[in-house]
Amino acid sequence: MSYTLAEIAARIGGRVLGDAGVRISQINTLERADSSQISFLTNSKYHAQLASTNAGAVILGEADADATGLPRIISANPYAYFAKVSALLNPFPQTLPGVHSSAVVGEGAQIDPAASIAAMAVVGRGVIIGAHSVIGEGCVIGDNVVIGRNARLYPRVVIYHGCVIGDNLIAHSGVVIGADGFGIAMDEGHWIKIPQIGRVVIGSDVEIGANTTIDRGALDDTVIEDGVKLDNQIQIAHNVRIGAHTAIAGCVGIAGSTTIGKYCQIGGSAGILGHLKIADNVVIAAFSLIGKSIREAGSYAAIFPFSKTDDWRKNAVHLRHLDDMAQRIKRLEQQLSKQESLKGSTA
Repeated sequence: MSYTLAEIAARIGGRVLGDAGVRISQINTLERADSSQISFLTNSKYHAQLASTNAGAVILGEADADATGLPRIISANPYAYFAKVSALLNPFPQTLPGVHSSAVVGEGAQIDPAASIAAMAVVGRGVIIGAHSVIGEGCVIGDNVVIGRNARLYPRVVIYHGCVIGDNLIAHSGVVIGADGFGIAMDEGHWIKIPQIGRVVIGSDVEIGANTTIDRGALDDTVIEDGVKLDNQIQIAHNVRIGAHTAIAGCVGIAGSTTIGKYCQIGGSAGILGHLKIADNVVIAAFSLIGKSIREAGSYAAIFPFSKTDDWRKNAVHLRHLDDMAQRIKRLEQQLSKQESLKGSTA
């Protein structure tokens, strides 16, 4: 599969400079691209690589339109344009519609004729699966689950009963949607389980990385809104709500009943405590621990800077005494203030 620059621009947009007939079959970095490939520049520090690249064409921003004589496509957002070109050149593998002979389909399930159910998949009773959705090998879909159109479940995805999935879901291997939330109550010295009777409701255009888990609600639903992108190994607890187009990096843990706004970005291994509210357009740095609600948009970090071990240990000792030090400073300030007042009265 290949396209000329003119054909790419006709599909995606952008402005072609130079030979629009150059044919492109793949995308690659400036350093590694060959004459059949297109590359891209999004950072000025790579201008030297632009000068020496063997790429057949490049994607540039308006500011760099004249930085090379190579055939090029000019875009207001070169990185997003690169993503679109890559998707054009690397479409999902086509699958044949139908249900594999080794799959198990429960009573009353409604599978669109254009959907594909792979070997050893299990589809529960009353399930609805939309057109062109692909259920991979070994997936398990619980009773009464609804899956929209064009979903792609990679092998061994599990969706528990009653969950609702929108169109265009991508769920990578090991994803578990709708397992019980961690609901327990102490009674006379032992824990008793609280039944989790909510669902997980996922909007359209959501991607979920490998081994990420999304717990069902205790009473209300856990909700993932449209366009959310989740990396690998994320834990989303019961009754969490994640706003549209939020992106969350790997190993993040979100405790129960927290609401995260729209267009947020959460760095890897961050932790968010339960029952908090995070505003729209919040950026949280990797490894931050968020213990209070964030009411205003902006960038936030809660990271102790790394240092040599001996220095870290000394600083950790001081941290233990910060409250005592603050009280002592406050008392000193009060004493100084009294002395200044006495000097003023005797002047």
